[in-house]
Amino acid sequence: MQPGVPVAARPVVRPVAASDEPGGVPCPSCGASNRPERRFCRSCAAPLRPGEQAEPLPWWRTRWPFDRKVRAGSGRLLRGSVLALVIVGLLIAGFLLVPAGRFVVEDVRDKLGGTGEISPTDISASAAAPGHPAKLATDGVTNTYWGAPKVGDSLTAEFEKPFRLVGVTVHTGVSTKPEAFGRGARPTQADVRITTKDGKIHDKAWTLTDKPGEQTIRTGISDVVSISLVVREAAGQEKGRPIALGEIEFFKRT
Repeated sequence: MQPGVPVAARPVVRPVAASDEPGGVPCPSCGASNRPERRFCRSCAAPLRPGEQAEPLPWWRTRWPFDRKVRAGSGRLLRGSVLALVIVGLLIAGFLLVPAGRFVVEDVRDKLGGTGEISPTDISASAAAPGHPAKLATDGVTNTYWGAPKVGDSLTAEFEKPFRLVGVTVHTGVSTKPEAFGRGARPTQADVRITTKDGKIHDKAWTLTDKPGEQTIRTGISDVVSISLVVREAAGQEKGRPIALGEIEFFKRT
């Protein structure tokens, strides 16, 4: 006999249980119950907490260069770097706020920047020998001079706008030629009195070399509006010779 044809068993339909996880969180999409710790529905995979959002980033993480993505675990290094930068910035700011710090910064700028001569708007003297008025000290030549009758006389230059005074240069004596230099009186000690726009006065003692040629004193004072040179000592005053200041020049930072 031929074997019979096998007949497949008919599938049995099993009813779905109402809930495999009683007391769970219902899915907002299909209503299936889920365990409280689940994030997605076991039935339809829909998010169980769709309104949940990540914690917002701090404001500085939204600014360049901190808005770039960093690898996991690098937050501590980033926060430490930012804190270090803030501390360094505060130290630098504190240094610049003290007078000594500002003086150092301005002095460096004086040395690295350029200089240019500035002419006064007015030049006057407390006294002058006949034929040797104050204006001859700023006429641009060294064979004419302001003649101070005695020690204690002063020459004053006024300026229209405040400026950063870098230095003062003078030529003493009646001439730059050595044979003529010794024939006249010339200052050997002087005070430079510098007045700023706030009314503050800066005094600098200046020892001048008793020989022809230019001599310069560095100052480094801001907001200067007036400069006076007061003769304190002089050489060669025999026979009533006036104390000769051949030329005085003022230099500002450019």
